[in-house]
Amino acid sequence: MDDGLLTANGTRLNAEKLAAATAFAESAETRWPYDLDGGLSAVEKSNEPAPWNEVTGPMMRRGKPNGLIIKDGATVAEWGDPSAIEMTYSAAKSYLSLLTGIAVDDGLIRSIDDPMRDYALDRMFHTDQNHDITWRQMLQLTSEWEGSLWDKPDLVDRNRELGVGVDNSKKGTPRALQKPGTHWEYNDVRVNRFSLSLMQVFRRPLPDVLRTRIMDPIGASSSWRWHHYRNSFYEIGGVPIPSVPGGTHWGGGLWINSHDHALMGQLMLAKGQWKGQRIISEAWIDALRTPCDIRPGYGLLWWLNTGREYMPNAPESSYFAIGAGKHMVWIEPENNIVAVARWIDSAKANDFIGHIMACIE
Repeated sequence: MDDGLLTANGTRLNAEKLAAATAFAESAETRWPYDLDGGLSAVEKSNEPAPWNEVTGPMMRRGKPNGLIIKDGATVAEWGDPSAIEMTYSAAKSYLSLLTGIAVDDGLIRSIDDPMRDYALDRMFHTDQNHDITWRQMLQLTSEWEGSLWDKPDLVDRNRELGVGVDNSKKGTPRALQKPGTHWEYNDVRVNRFSLSLMQVFRRPLPDVLRTRIMDPIGASSSWRWHHYRNSFYEIGGVPIPSVPGGTHWGGGLWINSHDHALMGQLMLAKGQWKGQRIISEAWIDALRTPCDIRPGYGLLWWLNTGREYMPNAPESSYFAIGAGKHMVWIEPENNIVAVARWIDSAKANDFIGHIMACIE
């Protein structure tokens, strides 16, 4: 009896093990509650006092785990409801990276090593701490930007720790700021500042740019939305334009189904080209996968697997769009795989990848 599947390039996938992988993904459900109205600080029980913890964007109840696996361009497995619209938390950061690539390709950003003050339409970079911050430092999360945006101070995410079982008790406590480029920190206020700067460069809402330049050309659905906060508007030419966040820390963010996530992943696997059309330059795809000097597991708003440290069961060439909850778009160039998993337990994500790797014969 043949227990394998033959894919486009001749690689065999073990059907029994593939079924086990999808069953594992369905069973490894996040421990998060279904009602998420309290925002990220409530479900992660992080140190975020009022008024910093106020949710200022829309929220929705989460669904059940879902996802899909694509091998050699063909969907070989699905579970749950991959067409369900879900909040995606910080996976939105990786979409900001793609939009930055569009801005670079269009010449709107001459170099990501330019200081951001040269492009900003406000004066938030005209301080001693922020004066020399570059686009690259913002993309690598090493900017050390200081300030408040949309009623949230950068202090809310200082000393923030990431990972399963880490001590995050110092989150939101003061520390001396370092020179830009010398300290890595996962700070959502700074990412939201980056998003505002990017919107100022395009001078139009980022969801419009994402739709016309990326999602429509790759055949994504019209169901996704990128929600802003109720107070995140910036006026350009007399017109208030909404600025979207790079996550769902305080509500809002990118709400999208797994099929559309997977199309984005396939665009990345194809190094920015889609059916003969160049969507994003190959040079940008290579750039976003370049390790940060002081945090080799991070690129330009994408998680990397340098030294196989992030996901030991995945090849080192892997890279990821990751959101709390957990949401994962895994791109694996060596075996031509894109996998999307939604609402999977963070502690079991690496085991899930191990199940998929075990399918390859």
